Amino acid sequence: MSVQVGIVGLPNAGSTTLFRALTHAEAATGKEHVGMAAIPDERLQKLAGVVDAKKVTPAAVRVVDVPGTGAALLGNLRQVDALLVVLDGFSGTRVPADDLETLKLELLVADRDHVERRLERVGKQAKSGDARLKAEVADLERLLAHLDAGQTLAEWEGELPPELEPLTTKPLLELVNGGEGIDLQLEAELAELSPEEAAECRGGGESALGEVVRRLAETLDLITFFTAGDKETRAWTLRRGETALDAAETIHSDIARGFIRCEVVRWDDLVAAGGHAEAARAGKQQLEGKTYVVEDGDVLNVRFNV
Repeated sequence: MSVQVGIVGLPNAGSTTLFRALTHAEAATGKEHVGMAAIPDERLQKLAGVVDAKKVTPAAVRVVDVPGTGAALLGNLRQVDALLVVLDGFSGTRVPADDLETLKLELLVADRDHVERRLERVGKQAKSGDARLKAEVADLERLLAHLDAGQTLAEWEGELPPELEPLTTKPLLELVNGGEGIDLQLEAELAELSPEEAAECRGGGESALGEVVRRLAETLDLITFFTAGDKETRAWTLRRGETALDAAETIHSDIARGFIRCEVVRWDDLVAAGGHAEAARAGKQQLEGKTYVVEDGDVLNVRFNV
């Protein structure tokens, strides 16, 4: 499953414009949108050049944009890993810091509504006498009182029921649209151009949103590993601390199921050597097993047999 990020913002703050700029996808006002945002990584093109890759695929995050901040709409973001909060810094009629507090309150209200509805449902089921359900009812009642006191679920000291998928525990990344932040309308217009044309308009610089995506990766403690071949050279993401077996699963479940060993070389060693065979001859490639902890910048070649 791809890493997922949700976009939230008050009306007309620019959340759908951010979605278009990040994903280069069409987006109609008033509808939920889902797309993929590439993670910029200059290492990828260098690797692709060494192996003469016909196809180059960057790592990406899945982006979900909902048209509003009501409890039902925000509920569609319960499975995302983080929230990008778009704040109005261009109209002159809003204060971004105040809007941020309003959005935090909306998230708290959505969590309260979610806990209350689950409490009603589990409460009915608990009438059967099931001890586990009765214990959950007691936990949900304490959680509801906690939320009614204006505290978020991130401030709850105990363990949360895994079924809740709360919103107020998710990392928030603030993005001011305009002013001292990013001109999202300009970025959305540039996203409609070819990469070469967009770079020329920026004076050769990178999209301002590249840094946003990198901040997101850092917030979620993601690392990037690569697969480098002449057919396709590709970047992938893992959580820091995950293993070669997790990497194989990320590439394809069959590869993980038939995992034999993993050939590992650092991306810069591969580039300096000029290819896989040359890196192996130079002693830069190592063989690792399933439990090897993948590091940022590793190039993996997983040997498997299904």
